[in-house]
Amino acid sequence: MFDRLEIRVLPSGPRFPAQLRFWVNGEDVVEETVGEGGRGPYAADALPAGHPSPLRATGEARLLEVGGPDCTGGCCGFLTVVVQRCGEIVQWSDWEVPWGAHTEMPSPPPELHFDASQYDAEVTRAEADRWWQAYS
Repeated sequence: MFDRLEIRVLPSGPRFPAQLRFWVNGEDVVEETVGEGGRGPYAADALPAGHPSPLRATGEARLLEVGGPDCTGGCCGFLTVVVQRCGEIVQWSDWEVPWGAHTEMPSPPPELHFDASQYDAEVTRAEADRWWQAYS
């Protein structure tokens, strides 16, 4: 059984511009791992206008920043994952979690496996839905 990805854009707030959140199987990966107040990558960076999103999975594994603590990650680190397409599967693996904001090391999410067509469709939908630009 495959995991299911949903990409949501949170509007700009007082401290940060619009940001992405990644919901996998109905759970917010950033909040579950980093905690309340964690943030996702900026929407403008993750969904650049006129360019393919770095969320696009290819046969070449690459590190992707998917979140961080409220302190911006410079002191505590970032929530990162290795993204790679393996045939008809997109794999998220080798998580690194921010540590400084917690009294004990948080557990990384499990390795995730997405159906490549569902994953591609969700990234395409997020790239096309640019409502957040009007409020950035």
